[in-house]
Parts: sequence; C-alpha cells; structure tokens
Amino acid sequence: MDRTYDVIVVGGGHAGAEAAAAAARLGTRVLLITPDLARIGQMSCNPAIGGIAKGVVAREVDALGGVMGRATDAARIHFRMLNRSKGPAVWGPRAQCDRTLYSLAVRRVLEELSTLDLFQDMVSDLVLQCDRIAGVRTRTGLEFRAPAVVITTGTFLRGRIHVGLGAGVEGGRAGEEASVELACALEGRELEVARFKTGTPPRIDGRSVDYGKLEEQPSEAGGVRFSAFVHEEFPGERPCWITWTGKELRDIVQENLERSARFGGDIAGRGPRYCPSIEDKIVRFPDARGHQVFLEPEGLDTTELYVNGLSTSLPPEVQLRFLRSVPGLERVRMTRSGYAIEYDYFLPHQLRHSLEVKSVAGLFFAGQINGTTGYEEAAGQGLVAGANAGLAALGEAPFILERDQAYIGVLIDDLVTKGVDEPYRLFTSRAEFRLLLRQDNALARLGPVARERGLLSPSQTRVLEQRLETERRLIEWFRSTRLEPEQVNDALAEAGSSPLRTPARAVELLRRPEVRSDALIRAANASFVEDGWEEALPAVEVDLKYKGYVQRERDRAAALRARAAFRIPQDIVYEGLVTLSHEAREKLDQVRPATLAQASRVSGVSPADLQNLVMEIRKQGSAASERFTGNMTVKQGRRTDRVSRET
Repeated sequence: MDRTYDVIVVGGGHAGAEAAAAAARLGTRVLLITPDLARIGQMSCNPAIGGIAKGVVAREVDALGGVMGRATDAARIHFRMLNRSKGPAVWGPRAQCDRTLYSLAVRRVLEELSTLDLFQDMVSDLVLQCDRIAGVRTRTGLEFRAPAVVITTGTFLRGRIHVGLGAGVEGGRAGEEASVELACALEGRELEVARFKTGTPPRIDGRSVDYGKLEEQPSEAGGVRFSAFVHEEFPGERPCWITWTGKELRDIVQENLERSARFGGDIAGRGPRYCPSIEDKIVRFPDARGHQVFLEPEGLDTTELYVNGLSTSLPPEVQLRFLRSVPGLERVRMTRSGYAIEYDYFLPHQLRHSLEVKSVAGLFFAGQINGTTGYEEAAGQGLVAGANAGLAALGEAPFILERDQAYIGVLIDDLVTKGVDEPYRLFTSRAEFRLLLRQDNALARLGPVARERGLLSPSQTRVLEQRLETERRLIEWFRSTRLEPEQVNDALAEAGSSPLRTPARAVELLRRPEVRSDALIRAANASFVEDGWEEALPAVEVDLKYKGYVQRERDRAAALRARAAFRIPQDIVYEGLVTLSHEAREKLDQVRPATLAQASRVSGVSPADLQNLVMEIRKQGSAASERFTGNMTVKQGRRTDRVSRET
C-alpha cells in the first residue's frame, strides 16, 4: 500500500469529495481518507441540493469541474426553480434527490479519477515538520505523507448528539463516531476553536400520511440541469407535500421546552438563524398562527419522508406527539427521531483566501470546520481548498475567486474577512453583483477560469468550448438578424406584445420585457440552431435584455478590482498605526487582509480607518524608498571610487 501522496483529503462528505476530485483533476496523486467508504457523499440532513443562492453555488461547482452537479442530476426526483416570479438575478434551482442514488453517484464520479485513491480509516493526528504539514496518522497506526492536507470533517470534531435532556452521546452523525483525537491535535496547534450546533427533523413513514389533507407540490416539467458537462439520466419523479403547524403543536412545544437540549441548557453552541428548530420558532414567534412544513421524499425506493421545518432536539415521545398534531399526520408513524448536534469549528479568520491555515503551511480547511452550514457551501469550499492543495503540491500560484466572479468567492471572502458568530449560510443579499452571478451563466463565468488553471478534464474542456461558441453565435444572431412583421407578429401577440409594422432587429424585440428569446428564434425558424442552444439561451437572453444593468454591474466590479489593486504589506505592524482606531488595528491585525478591498470588508474598520491606512502605507513606503535610494547612492559612490582607484 502506497503511503506517499501529493494531497491527502480527510473526510468524504461534500467538501471532501470536491476537494479530492479537484486535486486529482490537476493531475496530482490524491488520497481520500474517511471513516466509512459506504457513506461518501452522504446527505446527512435533507436530501436536497440548491435553493436561493445555494443553487447558484451548485452550478458554480459544476462549472469548475466538480462532482455535485452530476450527482444531483443522477439522483434528482423533484425540481423547482425558486424565485421565478422575481428577476433572474435571484432565481434558485433546487432539486430533491434520492439519498442513496446521490451517494452512489458521488462514489462513481470519484472512481473515474485515476490518480485518486480511497481509504477507510479515522485520522487521529497530523504529521508536522516545523510549521509545515507533512502528512497524517490514523487511528490504526498508519502514517501517510503528503505536502498538502485538506481537513473536511463536517460535524465530526468532538461531535455530540442530543435528543432531549442529558449529556448527549458522542457522534459525528447518527450511528457514526465523533472525531475527538483529531480535534485535540488541531487545537494543540494553538488554533482558535469554538462550538456551533445544528439539527435534523424526524423522518416519517409516508404510508401513514393522509395526503388528502395536504397540498401537493409537483415537480416542474423539464427543469434546469445542474451539470453542463455530462447529461445524467434522471431516475424518476416524486411530488413533495405542504402542510402547516397549528396551536396544538405550539402548546406541546411550549409545555416541553425545558426538555429540549437547546432550551434545557445542555447545548451552548449557537445554531443557524435561518434554519431554526421548531423550539426556536415557537420562542421567537409566539404569536405566529403556524409554520409551514414540507414533506419531502427520501428516495424512489422508500416511503420515508423528510419533515422539513420541524428540526428539534425534544425527546422522541414529544416529537411523535407534535407530529400527530399536524394536519395529515394524525396517525403518522415516526421512523427516526430528530436530534441536535454540537461540534467544533475553527474561526475562519485564521485562513488565507486559498483556505490554507495561516500558521501551518500546506494545511487547508473546508466545510463546516470553517463555521458554515449547507452542502453547497461545503462543496464550494472543498473545491477551492482541494484545487489550492493540488496547486501548492505542484508549486503553482493559488486559485482565488473574487466577489464579482462567483458566490463561492463571496462565501470565502466573508469567512476570512468578516468571520462568523453563527453558522454561515449564503443568501443572494450577501453578494454585491447579483446580476453578474446568476445560475444561468455559471459556466461562461467560471469555465474559462477552470480551463486556465487545469481544473477541467479534456472532455469537460470540449463541452465548455462548444457552449461558449454556441453563446457567441446566439448573441451574433440577435444583434444582426432583422425580423419581418409577418415572421414574428403571431409570437408577439401570444406574448401580449404590440405587433411590428416595420422590420426590427431581434435584439430590439428581445428587450421588450414580455418577449422570450426562444419564441423569437422559433418564429424566425433560425437555420443555425443546433444541439445545446436551449441550455445556452438563458444567459444570452439576460445579458441582452438587461444589457444596461449588466454593464453597470461590470463597471462597479471593475472599480472594486482597481481598489483591490492597492496591496497591503503582510508584515505591516498595525499596532503602531496610531491614526487608526484601536478596534480597526485589532481587527486588521487578526485578519491581515491582502488588499484594501478586503480591509474594507473587515467589521469594525471605518472609511476613515481605510483612508488613514493608505496614508500610513504610502508614508512607510516613501520612507523605505528613501532609505533604499540613499543606500544605493552610497554604494554607487563607493563602487565608482573603487573603479577610479583601480583605473
């Protein structure tokens, strides 16, 4: 068995799978170590991918060559485009997946990579040489060597599961061991550590549900594929169902709050504000008439349903009581009780934008270990960390995504510059350039970047180049084609738009809000149409229809890039910059931003602090330049004198 690799990835969840795949696509030799190979790509909470902002991230991961898009398509049993009634900048594709098929698909995609090995064991310690990573040790006593290691441990670091009151039981997920030794080893490196919590709802037997009392939510016809590179066959469809809690459930929860691990005092860590437990909802919104509950299928070959909206750490008997108070669930049978889990995370200001730990060269963190929540956030971090681990092993420059390039760039910049005080979740409101960062243009945005850095396989590169050429031809067609009234007036009437009286360019008609691009192409019977044009069309339509708004965002992004060009010396001593506020000096010293743009996003740093920081850096640079010039003058004078004497 080989013990030496270029990159080692610890953990086989969403972050670990993407990290290992990204490093392997770069051509490095990679080892992924996880406690249970049967649970690679496990969807430990809701078996769903995507949503608001999250759906964009899933498509960005795919555009960068990742695993998540293919696995989602291969397991998709329900699809909806969220926010479709709003502008395209905030549309969010979401797919309910077959839990088992998703995990199998992730494993299948990983095993296609010839330079990636899988190994089942629990990593218990790091191998270090001074302040540089050299490998890992496992619980069974094996030692594996690599100059780059990515830690993606999810909720396993000192994980503790709580159902009702009591000390809880150690575990990273239900039925799996916690990782205690590795948590201690990492903390022993004097890294700042804290605790967060998250939770899951109970699962129920769908055969015991009265569907006549529920609102059916069918899957959208067709739907967006998450993967642009490989068209996996969709396995089948299942509907989701909607119901509501009422006064009876609220009374049951209020009567038993002291029996909840969260409210009984057994859990101290903060939980995700935007995915609260039912206890949190009842306490925070005591006057709410009810809360929406989604019943979502776990897979095609099971009747089990995920009860989205009722996450809890109450005792099992209380969970069954409140379930049976919900319309449609009066006779429900619970198959698994919900639980809360508390775990360690490491404060992300200790990372570079490459996700490398500042104090340990070659060590990278990705996923919930950085204080985030969600499969998509984990996958995005995993891909970036894995890519940078591979690039570091190859001696190449790091791969950094900016805020105007990707939601993944927004996510990582927020973590590193702002830190977290609750589990971090992405929203469209976190991005300044939402019109640029859409789900429909992820491939055009990030595919060329991935190709340039070697993150795409040859087959993925061919698909990318064909897609970019199709988009180019579509744009040219809309700009150059003049349409006659008799060609398009029927289509315009169907769209509720006024008819043409004289010929008009297709792009002018497309800028009418009610007119769709595909209707114009079909009305004109365009001869260039080929396979793949329908997938390329949405991004083209938005760029042309909202050209002015898109250009305005691009100009703003360019201005931000110019600001980012002002570099901050990494050896600067903030304590001595007395013109900055005390808080700004502390925060900047903690984060140590590389650019002025990053410094502007550090909490506690005011515009006045930024202005003074620029003045201080220029002042120090001027002084250093004078010293350097003075020294050179002396040296040149001495050299001239010496040459004169020798002559």
